[in-house]
Amino acid sequence: MSVPKPMYATGRRKCAVAQVTMTLGRGDFTINTQPAAEYLRNDAFLLNAVQSPLDVINTEAAFDINVKVQGGGIVGQAFAIRLGIARALNALDSTNRPGLKQRGLLTRDARVKERRKYGLKKARKASQFSKR
Repeated sequence: MSVPKPMYATGRRKCAVAQVTMTLGRGDFTINTQPAAEYLRNDAFLLNAVQSPLDVINTEAAFDINVKVQGGGIVGQAFAIRLGIARALNALDSTNRPGLKQRGLLTRDARVKERRKYGLKKARKASQFSKR
């Protein structure tokens, strides 16, 4: 697997947008110019989530990954990064696709917060009904 130029991909989740750049390297992983573990607050669940596309194809140390992410919360950002990395690996080599697809890493999670409707307190919460 030779990469003549950097691979770019975009991942989204809720309001978070992650722009992923992958190049051949030593395995450096930075998110918004910070090490990934520091940015994700050493949360094992989130670190495992962003590493999962790399674990599928066994190439943790082969790439330097630089991510620019904005919007949403820390969990939405982590899953946006995961989708971006999976898309970059798919664009890099199409033989990676079946393994990534089987584990659901190439599927965009389209669930977003439902908007508030007038006359209600939240999206679906209404005031208590009174018959009399």
